[in-house]
Amino acid sequence: MSLTLRTISREQHLAYIQSLPSASHMQVPAWADVKAEWRSESLGWFDKNGELVGAGLVLYRQLPKLKRYLAYLPEGPVINWFAPNLNDWIQPMLAHLKQQGAFSVKMGPPVIIRRWEASSIKQGIQDPDVKRLRDIEADFIEPRAFEVADKLRRMGWQQGEDGGAGFGDVQPRYVFQVPLANRSLEEVHKNFNQLWRRNIKKAEKAGVEVVQGGYHDLEEWQRLYEITAVRDHFRPRPLSYFQRMWTALNSEDPNRMRLYFARHNGVNLSAATMLIVGGHVWYSYGASDNVGREVRPSNAMQWRMLRDAYALGATVYDLRGISDSLDETDHLFGLIQFKVGTGGQAAEYLGEWDFPLNKLLHKALDLYMSRR
Repeated sequence: MSLTLRTISREQHLAYIQSLPSASHMQVPAWADVKAEWRSESLGWFDKNGELVGAGLVLYRQLPKLKRYLAYLPEGPVINWFAPNLNDWIQPMLAHLKQQGAFSVKMGPPVIIRRWEASSIKQGIQDPDVKRLRDIEADFIEPRAFEVADKLRRMGWQQGEDGGAGFGDVQPRYVFQVPLANRSLEEVHKNFNQLWRRNIKKAEKAGVEVVQGGYHDLEEWQRLYEITAVRDHFRPRPLSYFQRMWTALNSEDPNRMRLYFARHNGVNLSAATMLIVGGHVWYSYGASDNVGREVRPSNAMQWRMLRDAYALGATVYDLRGISDSLDETDHLFGLIQFKVGTGGQAAEYLGEWDFPLNKLLHKALDLYMSRR
């Protein structure tokens, strides 16, 4: 299969994404507008008949004082990763990016390597010998994913060591997903653990109301998000980021991004953003107040979002990143515990890979990143 690669228009790129069952929200053309501080380019792979068979959104970050760039394809490119001739897809991309002034390329193949069912994780949590997800036998393994990893290594791609926590990459290597395809909502609800079902009921009984918001509600979102940032010790993104995200994504597709609030007695207690690309729906950002937790607003909101995802015909509801630590003393343990309650699956992606086109500059960037 002979392939050619060239820059494509945003329209071509979007049409290709829309022709697929799904793709990462970070690989839609509008994501370039969200990441306004990066230069961007849409790449297209064409077969010998001139048909577009793959696409990738590249974000370029310039090095200070140099006309050299880090080229980043978050959760992409969107190509046939299991193609026997993977080299024929990747090499033209590297040549093109080098021509564009890239000194290093980072990409995140959207390939799942392992899955663990919630029931297996629960057993693992109860076993004192189990410290990490990897210590549990996976319920599903994709052998072709190992072949992809081998091919990438042979091509010279390097995988960053993340100490096993799954947060060493820019995007999470481990995520938690609730599969929705070929299941009824009753089945999904039945699969929640007892605590989740009890909390959903508790919220209903207390009169918690879940509503959708719009652009004008982003200031209220920001209020709850900043409360969460103080409580959980992270640096919050500014309101302008979410305003830009809303405008960019919903200009491309009016149903690309949604905002939800769970309120009690007219007071907003928790909020979340939701992203939609084809059959894949993501719970993207979450926020909650320090008060009103006893009426379980977060459980009520997740259940509503999941039902809405189902109504949209989604095949998966993605709760995004988790750590792979099953140690109860780990500060990230609560995150996996909350998500496991939905009865879904933990999934491990291949992780992010780097190709140093200029080894010296790549090493300098590595050094700089490690000191931040």
